[in-house]
Amino acid sequence: MIDNPKCLAAPAILAVLLVASQPASAAARLSPQHEARLGMCIRDAAGGRGWLEKTLWGLRDQEAGWIGAEVHNSNGSHDLGPLQINSFWVPRLAVLTGRPARDIRFWLINDPCFNVQAARWIFLLALSATGDYWKAVGAYHSPTDRRQRRYAASVSRHLAHRFGSRVFAIDSSVAQP
Repeated sequence: MIDNPKCLAAPAILAVLLVASQPASAAARLSPQHEARLGMCIRDAAGGRGWLEKTLWGLRDQEAGWIGAEVHNSNGSHDLGPLQINSFWVPRLAVLTGRPARDIRFWLINDPCFNVQAARWIFLLALSATGDYWKAVGAYHSPTDRRQRRYAASVSRHLAHRFGSRVFAIDSSVAQP
């Protein structure tokens, strides 16, 4: 038996430091608390528009980010937070909000509701520019047509998985003239 408490504390402190320096595990990133908080942010950002709420969930499921995410891309940019907002958007969001870019970056990484609101804005900006839902979904990811099509197809699969294959089917009782 070890009588010196300092000998017991050193390995415990080392273990904590090693765990803290490692990236979060997938289980920690996608905890029920994380998803519930993100769900609240998505509902708020959608403002009662079911199609927009579903779209944001589709983007979230495709991006698979997490609170605290800062993923380095090969082009030098970073994907930030739960909906993986590309750092390309930071300067533009800073101008729109009148806040410093460092604050925007911090909020995109650490504030799930700010992250979701930014994703909503980016998607709706693309929808306004293209006038086409699936083109806007693709434009959320890339300016390149080929990559947009691939991305939109993947998001549609995520939507079908989460909400069923008739995710955007028109309810005939609502569509009556």
